[in-house]
Amino acid sequence: MNRELEYMFVKRARVWIPDAEEVWKSAELNKDYKNGDASLQLMLEDGTNIEHKLDPKTKNLPYLRNPDILVGENDLTALSYLHEPAVLHNLKVRFMDSKLIYTYCGIVLVAINPYETLGIYGSDIINAYSGQNMGDMDPHIFAVAEEAYKQMARDERNQSIIVSGESGAGKTVSAKYAMRYFATVSGSTSEANVEQKVLASNPIMEAIGNAKTTRNDNSSRFGKYIEIGFDTRYRIIGANMRTYLLEKSRVVFQADEERNYHIFYQLCASSHLPEFKMLKLSSANDFLYTRQGRSPVIDGVDDTKELSSTRKAFTLLGINESNQMGLFQVLAAILHLGNVEIKDRDSDSSIIPPNNGHLTAFCDLVGVTYQDMSQWLCHRKLKTATETYIKTLPRLQATNARDALSKHIYAKLFNWIVEHVNKALITNFKQHSFIGVLDIYGFETFEINSFEQFCINYANEKLQQQFNMHVFKLEQEEYMKEQIPWTLIDFYDNQPCINLIEAKMGILDLLDEECKMPKGSDDSWAQKLYNTHLKTCSLFEKPRMSNRAFIIQHFADKVEYQCEGFLEKNKDTVNEEQINVLKASKFPLLVELFHDGEKAISPTGQVPGTGGRTRLSIKPEKGREKSSKEHKKTVGCQFRNSLQMLMETLNATTPHYVRCIKPNDFKLAFSFDPKRAVQQLRACGVLETIRISAAGFPSRWTYQEFFSRYRVLMKQKDVLPDRRLTCRNVLEHLVQDQDKYQFGKTKIFFRAGQVAYLEKLRAEKLRAACIRIQKTIRCWLARKKYLRKRSAAITIQRFTRGHQARRLAKFMRRTQAATTIQKYQRMCVEKKRYRQKQAAALVMQTILRAYMARQKYRALLRESKVVIIQKRVRGWLARCWYKRCLVSLVYLQCCFRRMKARRELKKLKIEARSVEHFKKLNKGMENKIMQLQRKLDEQNKENRLVNERLAGLENTYTTESERMRGELSRLRGAEEDAKNKGHQVTSLLEELEKLRKELSSTQKEKKTIEDWAQNYRSEMEKMVSELKDQNGSLKKEKDDLNRLIQEQSQQMTEKMARAILEETQQLKTDLNEERSRYQNLLTEHLRLEEKYDDLKEEMVSSNVPKAGHRRRDSTHSSNGSEYTYNSEYAELEDGSRAAEDVTRGMDTSLTLKLQKRLTELEQEKQSLRNELENKEDQFQRARARDDVEFKKARGAELEYESLKRQELESENKKLRHDLKEIRQSLVGNAATGAGAPGSPAYKVVLEQLNASCEELEVRKEEVLILRSQLVSQKEAMHHKETMTEPSVYVEDVSKLKDAGELKQAYVGLKDTNRSAAPDFHKLNEDGELWLVNQGLKETIRLLEHQLQTQRRGYDSEVESLRGELQNVKEENNRQQQLLAQNLQLPPEARIEASLQHEITRLTNENLELLAEDPTASREARVIILRRMVDLMEQLEKQDRTIRKLKKQLKVYSKRIGEMGAGQTEGQTSPGQMVDEPIHPVNIPRREKDFQGMLEYNKEDELKLVKNLILELKPRGVAVNLIPGLPAYILFMCLRHADYVNDDQKVRTLLTSTINSIKKILKKRGDDFETVSFWLSNTCRFLHCLKQYSGDEAFMKHNSPRQNEHCLSNFDLAEYRQVISDLAIQIYQQLIKCMENILQPMIVSGMLEHETIQGVSGVKPTGLRKRTSSIADEGTYTLDSILRQLSAFHSTMCQHGTDPELIKQVVKQQFYIIGAVTLNNLLLRKDMCSWSKGMQIRYNVSQLEEWLRDKGLMTFGAKETLEPLIQAAQLLQVKKKTDEDADAICSMCLGLTTAQIVKVLNLYTPVNEFEERVSVSFIRTIQTRLRDRCESPQLLMDTKMIYPVTFPFSPSSLALETIQIPSSLNLAFLTRV
Repeated sequence: MNRELEYMFVKRARVWIPDAEEVWKSAELNKDYKNGDASLQLMLEDGTNIEHKLDPKTKNLPYLRNPDILVGENDLTALSYLHEPAVLHNLKVRFMDSKLIYTYCGIVLVAINPYETLGIYGSDIINAYSGQNMGDMDPHIFAVAEEAYKQMARDERNQSIIVSGESGAGKTVSAKYAMRYFATVSGSTSEANVEQKVLASNPIMEAIGNAKTTRNDNSSRFGKYIEIGFDTRYRIIGANMRTYLLEKSRVVFQADEERNYHIFYQLCASSHLPEFKMLKLSSANDFLYTRQGRSPVIDGVDDTKELSSTRKAFTLLGINESNQMGLFQVLAAILHLGNVEIKDRDSDSSIIPPNNGHLTAFCDLVGVTYQDMSQWLCHRKLKTATETYIKTLPRLQATNARDALSKHIYAKLFNWIVEHVNKALITNFKQHSFIGVLDIYGFETFEINSFEQFCINYANEKLQQQFNMHVFKLEQEEYMKEQIPWTLIDFYDNQPCINLIEAKMGILDLLDEECKMPKGSDDSWAQKLYNTHLKTCSLFEKPRMSNRAFIIQHFADKVEYQCEGFLEKNKDTVNEEQINVLKASKFPLLVELFHDGEKAISPTGQVPGTGGRTRLSIKPEKGREKSSKEHKKTVGCQFRNSLQMLMETLNATTPHYVRCIKPNDFKLAFSFDPKRAVQQLRACGVLETIRISAAGFPSRWTYQEFFSRYRVLMKQKDVLPDRRLTCRNVLEHLVQDQDKYQFGKTKIFFRAGQVAYLEKLRAEKLRAACIRIQKTIRCWLARKKYLRKRSAAITIQRFTRGHQARRLAKFMRRTQAATTIQKYQRMCVEKKRYRQKQAAALVMQTILRAYMARQKYRALLRESKVVIIQKRVRGWLARCWYKRCLVSLVYLQCCFRRMKARRELKKLKIEARSVEHFKKLNKGMENKIMQLQRKLDEQNKENRLVNERLAGLENTYTTESERMRGELSRLRGAEEDAKNKGHQVTSLLEELEKLRKELSSTQKEKKTIEDWAQNYRSEMEKMVSELKDQNGSLKKEKDDLNRLIQEQSQQMTEKMARAILEETQQLKTDLNEERSRYQNLLTEHLRLEEKYDDLKEEMVSSNVPKAGHRRRDSTHSSNGSEYTYNSEYAELEDGSRAAEDVTRGMDTSLTLKLQKRLTELEQEKQSLRNELENKEDQFQRARARDDVEFKKARGAELEYESLKRQELESENKKLRHDLKEIRQSLVGNAATGAGAPGSPAYKVVLEQLNASCEELEVRKEEVLILRSQLVSQKEAMHHKETMTEPSVYVEDVSKLKDAGELKQAYVGLKDTNRSAAPDFHKLNEDGELWLVNQGLKETIRLLEHQLQTQRRGYDSEVESLRGELQNVKEENNRQQQLLAQNLQLPPEARIEASLQHEITRLTNENLELLAEDPTASREARVIILRRMVDLMEQLEKQDRTIRKLKKQLKVYSKRIGEMGAGQTEGQTSPGQMVDEPIHPVNIPRREKDFQGMLEYNKEDELKLVKNLILELKPRGVAVNLIPGLPAYILFMCLRHADYVNDDQKVRTLLTSTINSIKKILKKRGDDFETVSFWLSNTCRFLHCLKQYSGDEAFMKHNSPRQNEHCLSNFDLAEYRQVISDLAIQIYQQLIKCMENILQPMIVSGMLEHETIQGVSGVKPTGLRKRTSSIADEGTYTLDSILRQLSAFHSTMCQHGTDPELIKQVVKQQFYIIGAVTLNNLLLRKDMCSWSKGMQIRYNVSQLEEWLRDKGLMTFGAKETLEPLIQAAQLLQVKKKTDEDADAICSMCLGLTTAQIVKVLNLYTPVNEFEERVSVSFIRTIQTRLRDRCESPQLLMDTKMIYPVTFPFSPSSLALETIQIPSSLNLAFLTRV
């Protein structure tokens, strides 16, 4: 110990000291501790120095901290120092820093509630943990479940998972995940889906048994034990649930911030639904039982949706709607009962007011009378020996009785639901074993603890005792197994505490006794407790300040219980008269609830399960009296009995422990409160486990692991061949005290702290070695640095001195030059100043004189203009006066004439009114009318003459007036001139003198102006030169713009090319996804088919049992399988009729299969079509803005579309007519050989083809003419618009096709804008320079528009490619439909169907192509023409074949006639002639003309299939014969059936072949060699069908001889698809087989095995031992994987598998290796280290080397390992700074954000020289990767299979050269 203290308690050693806030605080020693010191000098982590005083009595030193490399371990027992602060710190680091909520503590799984949803419970995680050892993966609830499931199957022993913890710790969720794991990995044997029912029971039990508390929103207020039953195949067959101690008091009372059970709030939230109107419910705040906690709503929970889930669960478990509504009625009645108000009538009695609404609702819902219920709520019946009394109850007692009744009803309802859930989970299958999941409350202590807490803590005492015994037993077994001496470990035994509670005269006995006393009370019971146990039991105490409480020292803590309420809760009494009223109810469900108790009552008041263990023996003959006695059994007694039964069940199983920890009381995500955590760790027994482990030998190493880890502490001479002896010698030298370790058979056991001591020695040794290495390297680096600096200094000095000398000479030269420059510069400045002053004076004079001249000129000009204005104004005034006079005269004339006309009109009116006049008018009216008519005509003539004369007079008058006016004006002007001339003579003389003076001054100014003009001219010339320079710069800029445009055009072209490439890649990806979906459908179909076959076999075996043979679904017996197949074929060979029946059945199954697949593909097609439509809508919306700019150019296109539509309509009409004629011809002549040459159908087809060809040519010419006319019209319109509108350049440029035309257009535009002979004097005035600039800008815009046009063209091409993909998919669907239809048609109707299909397809394609693109119509028609020509060629080929057959028929008939068989010539068909026995004379000739065919009889078909497929041994065929021989033989047999035109034989052969291959794969599907062999042969058979199909695409690869062997009568394209599907199924079976072989090797070889020895050291491990990384015998290494891969590759090559298919298989193999390795890396914390990254990269390099050796490096296999490579690089790169974060983000492109963060969280240093990844760095990574769009899934999908393709691979082998070996037993085949 002294030596250990000298090494451990030294300066810089870290220890733990107690702390009030953090429980334990870390500190560091400032100086060494010496024996006898009374205190320690410590420094806290914040730098504070303190003195820690030691206990003077014990002198106990503080706890030492573990080395950093041990912090964060998966197993707490792996810590070298096992104590409370180490456990707490390890949990905190894992929870807070690594975000890991699970940790092992020996056999216990510690689960900390994260209060956050984590993505670690998906199906991918379940698959990752399935089949793994518990220590090989990171801690998880799934690992515990897998361990229980595995031990149940391996040890044939029942298992239990005990989940405990306080409220809010996550017990229910953990139990739920465990059950989900069992349901996922096991499955169900019945069609009832029991695993779904087991999971469906969770929402029901949560609704009726869970509630919100202050600590948990979904706290389980009862305990439950669920037994999940399994059959002999370990599949779920049923379940059973037992419940414990339901908290009934919560029904009537809830504390603040708590709720009642969820079901009440769900009903209140759904009260608005129509079906719940009868319940008369409202808000939860309206009922007493749901509003007391004042927290009716839980954040984030929708009670309405929760009720819907609960109802669905009820339905799934078989509880119908009527029973559900009955349950809801009872629950609603409880709520109404709680609102019944009871009032005081006097001090001793109470009353319910009449017509109470809630009581009425209660009575209506439960079917009882109002009077009875109100009577017995306020009264009770007392019975004596002679009489019966009815006693009134005070209000308080009546209220308590009401609440007791509510609790009793709810408890009955709870029991009824549990019973029916158990009934739903029961199946008729026999249970072989079970796994129990116990979800029970943990140790509880509150401020006020009552009867419920007492029972809970009592149960935890029992469970803790069982836990301690189990832990001690495991420790003892380990020591005995390793054969090391051991002593009894002193551990806490809580049997005295259990005796205090349950023994005779214990607390429960005294409580039951007090309950039987008539006047028993809580106070008297407390006094009995004090008198009985206070002096006799040290675990029982009495509080100082209370006489109604007691204290019990439990294993976790002291708890004070208040005696108040113990008796009442233990009695659990209910008024019997109230129960009788309810039993008399008219509501049948309520009656059923209260009569169930007569059958059996569980110890807790709930109905037990179906197992005999849980049922109490109640004699039914006692009847009602016995039932009432049982009803009076106390709750404590019931709970004790049920707990005893639970302990018996647990002791009979293998327990697994899950301890749930609540990290804080505020439900904060990933927040850790050390105080709360320590309380729970003490209460749940984790620390007790640590203490038991620490008392023995907690650290355990294998000898090889110890040697690998501490090899550095050994000298070379210490290393011996015997590892055990080496370790013994080293330990004896390093550790003097031999009690600190023990040597077992396979392990070394160490006491607590010894591993830390060894780690310290190892670290010091490594540190010393590092210091020496650093010293040497630093010395070498420092010397190199000094020599470089010395050489650099000498060089710098030399250059510096030379530089200084040059600088001095340069300075002197500059000084002299500066003086000279200053002299001339000063002179220049003065001269310039003088010239500036002179020029300024001249300018000023010039400006002044010019100003004066302009002023004078303006005055003269103003006077002249004024004179002109006056002249014009006076003329205008005279004209106005004349016009007014003329208007007045005309007006006077009009007025006078109007007056005369009125007078005449008046006279005529008077005359018209007179009678005489009227009479005159009546006489001779007709004559007068004629006279008046003539008179009217004459008057009209006179009026015209008068008007003409008047017009002439007016003209004359106007002319005379004008003349007179002119004369008047002339006279007046002459008068004025005469007057003015007299005055002007004098003024003119004065003006003449003035002009003479101005002439002299003007001459002087002229000279000045000429000088100014000369200066102006020079300035203009200068400006012109500047403009020339600007023009040159503009030209240069124009050239730059041209170059820029060309570069942009090139960039745009490249960009478009890249976009097209990306789009092509996307289309390829979509195609691969489509293939993958299709192949997944095939896989699902195969699985369903196999399941159907298995069910069929099970049904047959159950109906007709076979002696000595029994098949199991999981493992097929090979002997049984062979017997089955042999018996089948023995029966089938009895007759040909059975064979025909089987063949017919096979065809039916094939047809059904194809129809089902067609339906699935149709659904898939519909979904893809919808997706494509959505994408097209998005694309159309994105392009809507661009389409607006081109609406003006749509006129010509609309015209063209109308012409195109007319053309299509006519062509469609023509095609319909042709189709109608063909159908009529075929239908009319179907019975008379419609397909023969010369037949009407044949002639009609030829005529239609010829007419179609001619029609195509005519239509082609018409389309060309119309297009030329449209183009010419467009050009004319564009030309017209160009003359008036410059913006039409856009449309002109858009017509240009290529870059050459674009360049020519630009040059022409440039020449147009450039003037031929520019006049620089007018250039700026006319604005031509601006026009040139604008022209260039316009040209740039035009070119940009052209680029946009090209981009839209590329977009349209992409859309067309997508359309083609959609067409391919539709064509595939049509082909599938055609296949299904043709299989159902008779042979004679297939020609008609084929022709109809071909014509319909051609018509549809023609219409689609014409509608999509007018320019593509010609190409479409050419394609149609070619197809028609191909059809004609096929018809001609068929004609030639028929003629050839006729010739052969004639020859054969002639020979038969010569042989004497001529009488049967007319009755024998060609097909029958081939089947006749051949005369021996013809044998040599037939061998000479061997056609590569094999003939067999129909009755030999089953023998052929049996010998060639079912009984063939792949090994012998692959080694001794040519590859693919069975495929060649089958095809040669098929060729003969085609040759004789026997469609039935072809169909039966293909169907038998396919079914036989399926059978052999089902029989030997686990044999890689068999699967590979038949994959190769199936592909070869498929290639033969293609190669000899007669299609031009395949025939071009054949030799002329091979083309002669093509099939002549049948088109087997549909069967090729079926065989391709079969090949896909075989390929997937091959992948699964390889995966099963590789799966056990991958983790061991890629991760655990140290390929580079000594790089990664082994860290200390705990009780959960992992697989050793040291290569032991039987473990897999990387060489094992490489050897297996080579074996796979060589086997496939021997079988003749296509090289392309081998590449796809290898790619899939490498994907599986990478995915499995990465998934295990993400789930194993011990593998995430720097050294392991180096190991992984080395292993990957070995795999790449294997690829290079096999020549498979460039086919995508290496890329599948990219995520694993990046994960290994992530383990090795620096992880500190922001630059490191950027490097990681750019490097790890193949990893998702979740995977990167997971690796960083799991990164664990193996040595002390490594550092952990800081939390801030991980946050930085998350921030920078936040914008990534990727799947949140953590693990890779290991089940993913790449879609497989089968590229056509023709064979050069000639069929006629193939020889059949005798070993195949095919002598019945005849060569043809």
